[in-house]
Amino acid sequence: MSDWRQVIRLSDLARGPVSVTLAPDAEIRAQIARRLGLESLPELTGRLTVRPWLDGAEISGRFKARVEQICGVTLDPFESEIAGEIAVQVVPAGSPHAPADSPGEIELDLEAPDPPDVLEGEEIDLAAYLVEHLALEIDPFPRKPGVAFDYEPEVREESPFAVLKRLKDDDAR
Repeated sequence: MSDWRQVIRLSDLARGPVSVTLAPDAEIRAQIARRLGLESLPELTGRLTVRPWLDGAEISGRFKARVEQICGVTLDPFESEIAGEIAVQVVPAGSPHAPADSPGEIELDLEAPDPPDVLEGEEIDLAAYLVEHLALEIDPFPRKPGVAFDYEPEVREESPFAVLKRLKDDDAR
């Protein structure tokens, strides 16, 4: 886990929405890069707004990053730009709006909005949400632009009888 935290308390929202710009320094970006399996993270910035929502909060905003990864085909390092949006609702533990932990079958509706996250206390760690959303946008199979994976297996035409003969020869040994 990273030492980088940017915390907003639910009580801070009593005066209205709070806007925050997140821009970790080089040391923190290096920690995040190691945690996410990147070669490096030369750039990461996020602009988030936290608004009151029911008895919790709604976090929304955008982020952009420049990541360095290793190409899965050429094994060369390369950089790519990533941009994404964050839209999450959070509620305190014990909230009537928290998702119910019901055992049994889970019904999945892809069109329904995500349920709110349940906070462990009164604090919302905006840095954790930024890193989580960055991780979701990173390509797990990075490929340098313009590189194609081109593989064609050797094709040998064999008659079924040749295959049977080879099997019979293998059994004789």
